[in-house]
Amino acid sequence: MSPIVLFVLFGAIIAASLLAAPRRASVEGFFGGMTAQGGAPGLWTLVLSQVTTWIFARSLMNAAILGYYYGIAGTLAYAAYYGSFLTGGFIVGRLRQNGALSVQDWLGARFGGAGNACYNLVIALRLLSEVFANLLVVGLIFNAVLAGSGTPAILIVALVGLGYSAWGGLSAALRTDVVQMVVFLVVFGVAFVALVVSPGFDLGAVVTAPGTAGAYNGWVLLAVALLQVFSYPAHDPVMMDRGFIADPEVTRRSFLHAFWISTLCIIGFGFFGIQASLVGAAYEGELIGTWATMFPAWVFVALMISLLVSALSTLDSALSSAARLVVEELKLAPRSLNGGRIVMLGFMAAGTVLTLWGNATLFDAVAVSGTASMFLTPVLVVGLVMQRQIALWAYLAAFGAAMIGAFAYFARAWPAFAAVLPEGHKYEQLLVICVVVLVAGFAAVLAGARRG
Repeated sequence: MSPIVLFVLFGAIIAASLLAAPRRASVEGFFGGMTAQGGAPGLWTLVLSQVTTWIFARSLMNAAILGYYYGIAGTLAYAAYYGSFLTGGFIVGRLRQNGALSVQDWLGARFGGAGNACYNLVIALRLLSEVFANLLVVGLIFNAVLAGSGTPAILIVALVGLGYSAWGGLSAALRTDVVQMVVFLVVFGVAFVALVVSPGFDLGAVVTAPGTAGAYNGWVLLAVALLQVFSYPAHDPVMMDRGFIADPEVTRRSFLHAFWISTLCIIGFGFFGIQASLVGAAYEGELIGTWATMFPAWVFVALMISLLVSALSTLDSALSSAARLVVEELKLAPRSLNGGRIVMLGFMAAGTVLTLWGNATLFDAVAVSGTASMFLTPVLVVGLVMQRQIALWAYLAAFGAAMIGAFAYFARAWPAFAAVLPEGHKYEQLLVICVVVLVAGFAAVLAGARRG
């Protein structure tokens, strides 16, 4: 019965999302998120939109998978990335104090077109990975409940997500995010309560669990997250776009609320992975197959609906940010509804094609993009916080170090990189890479810095 129930419930959520999308679209609403009356979104619209676009399907799966392998250490490591709401809120506040209207606005004023080109390359790749990864989770879910249904499900979700996103842009994403987040909180809340009150659940065992592979690499990953958490939000256009559409006080409060809500959700979802490790369940199909055997059908369906809602909510936000990037920042398409819609179509098509390749390690995309973003840490610390002028060569050197580091992690098995990386687990290698990238970046930026 689970496949039928899942299809019906998800269909109802899609229908609700379509109904929530604005009936009329304007250019300002499409790119700037303005309401039909021309106002900025309210506090809780902003909060729920921030949360639902950050606890996306890939993140929920990552938290659970890391919890399964590394216990509470793995889940806390992934939850640490949600400190990005605190560092991101700080960065947005400083940028707005400096009169900047976006990250690109601040970088362009200091490093010109070359500075923005480096940044835009990183965030374009991140947006594409968001589309790809969330569609991939949709395919994993439907293949788990009904073999062979993954690819049709991906195509349907891609078309539906593109449909209402292309109609209203950022304003549609904000409105549908509220509906989707409320559904997520209710459905996931019910599933979480069912987990906690189940006979085999022991909170003490969960919060001290070592996972199936031992806790050590989970703590290593926590160190990586703490090194990346300052730069990570700055390379996420979905978060940054929402940092400039409401007044500063509403924005500041929205980041704070988004932090604690999303962190609790991520840790809560990680508990499902930890519980699977404690009961000795075999790892199967990104844990989806494992949960199907562990829980009653209705709990399993609730978990899958939670994942599907989070995937849908992230897709529309990623597409609206892609449209703003290409149209307003890169100016590669006209600032019109059709211009934005063409960009969305391109990103959705590319992300859908990438799902045909598949990827068994969902965290790798986070690790690669997080490492690539680390060039922003020395630039923002020295340039934005310390108010120093930074030479373009220093900026480019920090960018080059980060990109080499990201590629080194991606291609760590290649002989050329394997020869220089220390032997050990991939997360130990990632930690070393992050330290080297930061040291090289700060050395270059400090050498090229002067008082303004």
